[in-house]
Amino acid sequence: MILKSIEKIKKAKKILILGFGKEGKSSFLFLKKNFPQKIIGVADKKKLNEFPKKTQRLLLEKKINLHLGENYLSFLKKYDLIFKSPGVPLFEEIKKERQKIITQTEIFLEKHRQKTIGITGSKGKSTTATLLNHILKTAEKKTFLLGNIGKPSLDFFEKKADFFVIELSSHQLYFLKTSPHIAIFLNFKREHLDYYKNLKEYFSAKIKIAKYQKKEDFFIFNENDIPQKVLSKIKSKKIPFSFKKKSILKGIKKENPLLGEHNLLNLIAIFLCAKILKIKKETIKKALKNFSPLEHRLEFVGEFQKVKFFNDSASTIPESTIYAIRALKNVGTLILGGTERKQDYRKLIKEIFRKKIENVILFPETGIRLSKEFFKMKLKKPRVFLCFSMKDAVKLSFKLTPKGKICLLSPGSPSFCLFKNFEERGKLFKKYVSLFGKRKI
Repeated sequence: MILKSIEKIKKAKKILILGFGKEGKSSFLFLKKNFPQKIIGVADKKKLNEFPKKTQRLLLEKKINLHLGENYLSFLKKYDLIFKSPGVPLFEEIKKERQKIITQTEIFLEKHRQKTIGITGSKGKSTTATLLNHILKTAEKKTFLLGNIGKPSLDFFEKKADFFVIELSSHQLYFLKTSPHIAIFLNFKREHLDYYKNLKEYFSAKIKIAKYQKKEDFFIFNENDIPQKVLSKIKSKKIPFSFKKKSILKGIKKENPLLGEHNLLNLIAIFLCAKILKIKKETIKKALKNFSPLEHRLEFVGEFQKVKFFNDSASTIPESTIYAIRALKNVGTLILGGTERKQDYRKLIKEIFRKKIENVILFPETGIRLSKEFFKMKLKKPRVFLCFSMKDAVKLSFKLTPKGKICLLSPGSPSFCLFKNFEERGKLFKKYVSLFGKRKI
């Protein structure tokens, strides 16, 4: 089988790896192993001394051209082929070189397409992909979970499996010209407008999960989020889902360990996929019974001083915070806010009032804007506080949260203004909950 992407690599004399995070390193090792004679360059916004020591040693190997620091994009034209990492923003300089761009996901799909199940959505990708993979393993299938969940595709290039479950972000989909055999489109929300110029461009990236499918492929999609005009251009077998189909979960719903109606909707999508693969309902029930929800996603941290603490740090859009509030129902304190992405928080603010949440602790940057919004409301307001560290926020939550109620970290915003990522944000929350929970404040 001739792979177009591999042929491109063979023809290229000089190859640039754009972005040297986890996927960039994986691309480098793939090229070194399979194409050792190629001239390889690495371009990244970071300077050499900003990388971990181990990565610095890797970058200082012979035959690597380094283009590091602020002017890293100025070298794109000097290379025949560009391996773009998903985390590198879509600058105009990059879009102009789109004909040269190749991605790990494209290479992997070209080789393993018939065995791939791709999952995308503004929220819920990781949980859905992990649960589906767990169900397949329970059915004694040989499967691998890869993609946006943190496992680069090319690390699995030579693997043999019954199925590859791939979590696909819009960043991984943007340059694709190949779609997986089974594509699952969970939902579409207003997100990533710091990365894309508008919602249309964001949606155009997302829909590539099905755009290049063939007649023998399957597209499982949220019927409320895909316009008919778009669907008419997709060639695969189209399988819509919504709450109207929740009757198919009869007999397994009680086994669902995931909180919230949004996860019930994701479970419907999983069930439809399992049906295509002829996985028995009893197998799904068995898998659900011993499935542990992912960290930072409505994760129960524990009960301390008669207050229950939940970590939903993976919440980066206001809709996911609304889902969390509705799932838990008894929130006394909500920790909210983070990096500004110009999201619309009006529905979330109304939900906070509707659920009569007594306390809202806010992080900058969105927290500063939200505090002003709260004070504009004429309804009875929750008490609003602004904090600049997780330590202070948790300490305050112990003082404020009524006994018998819940303290929920569900920021509805990205984490980058105060934390490295949402994982660090969640881990710090759990650290200070445990610390202050064991002593009187």
